Amino acid sequence: MLPRDRGSAVIIKEDKVAVIKRNRDDEEYYIFPGGGIEDGESPEQATIREALEELGVHIEVIDYLGTVEFNGKQHYFLAKIVGGIFGSGKGEEYEESRKRGQYEPMWIPIAKLDSLDVCPMEIVKNIYGRMEI
Repeated sequence: MLPRDRGSAVIIKEDKVAVIKRNRDDEEYYIFPGGGIEDGESPEQATIREALEELGVHIEVIDYLGTVEFNGKQHYFLAKIVGGIFGSGKGEEYEESRKRGQYEPMWIPIAKLDSLDVCPMEIVKNIYGRMEI
């Protein structure tokens, strides 16, 4: 698979953070919602589009959290929900023909992030560095 730059949202609400629980190839792990940047899109625009596709929510990007190099550049943004219904995403990852494992949007307590397999841990550390946990 060719490297592809991505945009991802870190959405925090009431001491919880939105993640996608993944079960794939007998592995369970958590990722921040996001996906590939399409032609003509900025990382912020991709993050906003992907939050709607994966979570069913409209977001506003608040701040830049950092970039992680992994199969391309992954850009992470702190964001807040401004509309939509969490968990109502209709992105291609939910289509049976495209499904690669299970995708489950959920809220998890920020204080538990470092005890779970959350990818990437660099962003978890960045979140902790911004908050008093």
